[in-house]
Amino acid sequence: MTNGAQDVVRVRLDLSYDGTGFSGWATQPGRRTVQSELTTGLETVLRTPVVVTVAGRTDAGVHARGQVAHLDVALERWEAVAGRGDRTPQEALVSRLAGVLPPDVVLRRACVVPDAFDARFSATWRRYVYRIDDGGAPDPLRRAWVLRHRRALDDVAMDAALAQLLGEHDFLAYCKPRDGATTIRTLQEASVRRRDGVVEIEVRADAFCHSMVRSIVGALLAVGEGRRPPSWPREALEQVRREAGVAVAPPTGLVLEEVGYPADAELAERARTARAVRVLGGTLPD
Repeated sequence: MTNGAQDVVRVRLDLSYDGTGFSGWATQPGRRTVQSELTTGLETVLRTPVVVTVAGRTDAGVHARGQVAHLDVALERWEAVAGRGDRTPQEALVSRLAGVLPPDVVLRRACVVPDAFDARFSATWRRYVYRIDDGGAPDPLRRAWVLRHRRALDDVAMDAALAQLLGEHDFLAYCKPRDGATTIRTLQEASVRRRDGVVEIEVRADAFCHSMVRSIVGALLAVGEGRRPPSWPREALEQVRREAGVAVAPPTGLVLEEVGYPADAELAERARTARAVRVLGGTLPD
């Protein structure tokens, strides 16, 4: 792309981080956040101010293996990252950021993408997994990313309950609404399974509103403990109100695993659709 007389490249960043020591993704005055650490690191290496756009703004304590972000960089600054060596700018950025980022944030990959790519609005889905250890002797080595739960859970009942939330709905009962933002989402895939003694709740949707995954987990915990029947999460959904009695699970067990994008030729159309005002069954015309 061009910005006036200056050539600019758009760079995709694939990130992982341990959210334990962060007050979430978004920059906040006086608080340590993933965005602030990443921005500082990028500006140190690129020697220019940057603005980073992210696929999903994770909450305090939430982790990521497959977070995606993008930024625009002047071509001159981008090419200068490689220095005089034989590395590409992509390789050099990953290597040099490893030397300035804290150990709980890792840039796994960087690549130049089409101008139409938008880490947030071009995404077609996000996949999260929430992990719970309900055994009597939890592994202390995974305490930072697996929730310790002291009551045994019925994962079969939880899976049956979660299946009833699939599809497009107004998820207001499971979201903290924000002014001007819709709570209509499409839950594309969802399952609960037990792996190596850990209950894994996996959900994939076109997007998630604030606290949606953790609220769904909170409802499933009530089912897994036997305090609510498998039909209750769906009944709460159908009330279409936040005061449906749904608790928000702690952030510890939640990991953003992956973000999906369409083919390059479809990026612009996907971003346009994602920005449109959404109603059940479609979007409002521009």
